[in-house]
Amino acid sequence: MRRVQVWRSIVGLVAVTWMMVSYGLASDADAVVDDRFGQIRTTLITLAVTFPIAVAAFIAAARPPNRGLFLRRAGKPAGALLALVVTIAAPRLATGLGYVTEETDWTASPGRVVLLFALGAFGLWLIPFVLYGIPLSLVHVFRTADIHETVPPLLATLLVWGVALFDVFRGAYDSVPLGVRMVFLLGAPLSVTVLAVWELRRLRKRHGITLRGALLR
Repeated sequence: MRRVQVWRSIVGLVAVTWMMVSYGLASDADAVVDDRFGQIRTTLITLAVTFPIAVAAFIAAARPPNRGLFLRRAGKPAGALLALVVTIAAPRLATGLGYVTEETDWTASPGRVVLLFALGAFGLWLIPFVLYGIPLSLVHVFRTADIHETVPPLLATLLVWGVALFDVFRGAYDSVPLGVRMVFLLGAPLSVTVLAVWELRRLRKRHGITLRGALLR
């Protein structure tokens, strides 16, 4: 299941890159990378909004004793999401507050020197984390399977439709033909929904795990 999801992501990335280059939406590889990071940022923002609402609704819909069990299990996925948000926001926060700028005199005090080495070490850790951790976190929907196996496909479906709706309102890909734009706006949510339905069906057929059983309904 995970292999299929990874391959779906790779095919989607290749298709979007082809569209951006073919229709002049990106002038070079840097523009494509910037667009993809912008899309990841949008996804994370949408997830930050969707995650607490969806998980809270799932837990509230469950009957005791599963309600308390799911609530306790929600700590690790919430921590994973918070850690990622803080990691991405920290560099922007440092520069946004004006504490770190291009004119910063790193030799002004011992504290500045320590901060310089700390930021360097943080940067060395951040680069592989961003390149590996973020895609992996999105594929696994922030370990929400720790709450229950049915949560990742449900949350992924809500997330991808939320991102698609956001893209519609911000006018993404408006300069490409309507047919192509609809394919790319609906391709991701429809493919993720199909995979989510398939995953839920596999859980029911192979392991006897169902949403109704999780909620004790």
